[in-house]
Amino acid sequence: MSVRAGIVVTGTEVLSGRVTDRNGPWVAARLLELGVDVAHITICGDRPADLTAQLAFLTEQRVDLIVTTGGLGPTADDLTVATVASFAGLELRVEADLEAHIAERVRDWQSRSGVQTDPVATAAGVRKQALVPVGAQSIAPVGTAPGVAISAQPARPAILILPGPPAELQAMWPAGLATPQIADAIARRGEHRQETIRAYGLREAELAATLRNAEGQVDGFDDLEITTCLRGGEVEIVTRFPAEAASSYDGLVRVLLDAHERQIFSTDGATLADLIAAALTGRRMATAESCTGGLVAARLTDRAGSSAYVMGGVVSYANDVKTGLLDVPAEMIAEFGAVSEQVARAMAEGALHRLDTDTAVSTTGVAGPDGGSPDKPVGTVCFGIAIAGRDTVTVTRRFPGNRASVRSLATTAVLHLLLRELT
Repeated sequence: MSVRAGIVVTGTEVLSGRVTDRNGPWVAARLLELGVDVAHITICGDRPADLTAQLAFLTEQRVDLIVTTGGLGPTADDLTVATVASFAGLELRVEADLEAHIAERVRDWQSRSGVQTDPVATAAGVRKQALVPVGAQSIAPVGTAPGVAISAQPARPAILILPGPPAELQAMWPAGLATPQIADAIARRGEHRQETIRAYGLREAELAATLRNAEGQVDGFDDLEITTCLRGGEVEIVTRFPAEAASSYDGLVRVLLDAHERQIFSTDGATLADLIAAALTGRRMATAESCTGGLVAARLTDRAGSSAYVMGGVVSYANDVKTGLLDVPAEMIAEFGAVSEQVARAMAEGALHRLDTDTAVSTTGVAGPDGGSPDKPVGTVCFGIAIAGRDTVTVTRRFPGNRASVRSLATTAVLHLLLRELT
């Protein structure tokens, strides 16, 4: 039987959308890595009744562990520890050593910042943060907010209480897992693996049909938990499975490759950025962009260390910039239009020579709501891939959506074209 967990993210600022939750996904990913199934992630405001309702719901779902994040500060609205203690039927007591530790951290902060606070109010806040449910184990704080680990009971799961600031939560996570209360709760977990396959140009309907076929072809298919996600024109196929079901996963990979080998570009989790970086090793790269507005260059330099092979780029919206900086003939633009494969070719070759590189890409298209025509509607983008010693490759594609969508999809498309030409 698998170990199941639920996550409760607290904070009215998260619930209202003023702050984007980073803790829920991070904790879920860490639990999945441990072989713990995450049943639910919920968000509630800083209200005891709402937090109690979430705790009750997850208990009814028979999870083995609840992880809460947030609500551990010294102010009146930080009520997570008191609410969880009440839910668990445990009294709160001040842990003297913890109180002294928090007070020392506060004094240290005051000394470094030069900020002095009212000593009475500060002492009250420190004392509040040092309250720990009887029988629970405190977890030393990184900031001033300690965590708390509470053992499971026959009618209630174990509960791990962690602070809201992501840096504090992540630093305290190992100590929380190491407490006997939490280690016992997840001790029955099995060994699981998670693998990712990435594809480009694969329609979800086609993938769905292949997965239906795989269900009848792969022994142990039911042991595979498969999720698919369409993102930026790429499809991620993430499969989680018990270690003993590895042969079933291998069978799934064979079925997918048989059906979609041309679209699948990664079977080991490597991203497009990883593969581009490897393919560009030893090369000098340049970009010439119009409709993508520098997004291609940004994607190429996002990966740590990859900027070494990107020599530079030109964002050329205006025709005179294309002519003046990229040597695109004005008569070519007049004859074929700025959005054309002829101009895309000239832009890529211009970047190749002007920036003294051996590899260059270009994008020119109609991304905005205006400027389209019957033969070149909004979403039409022309690409050029210039590699020294080869004929320049040009491609025209059409993308759906608004300006942001067209730019994003076009950026992904030209990088896949580049990868194809380099490999």
